Amino acid sequence: MPATITVPVDTEIAELYAQASPEIRRKIQLLLSLQAREILLSSQPLPEIMDEISRRAQERGLTPELLESLLDEG
Repeated sequence: MPATITVPVDTEIAELYAQASPEIRRKIQLLLSLQAREILLSSQPLPEIMDEISRRAQERGLTPELLESLLDEG
């Protein structure tokens, strides 16, 4: 049985999440759950994990400029 946790986010994210379809919300929940598991069960320090996530995103074409643009569009 899944448990629920509360994670503070900015107002815009909360509004977008509330407007998302149930299918999109389910996918977001799964993604966040998997990411949290990876972080919490890792023996690596959090800054190293964050650097690894950033490196993978950049390898997939996510530049700092593109990230900023995507965040501004939200």
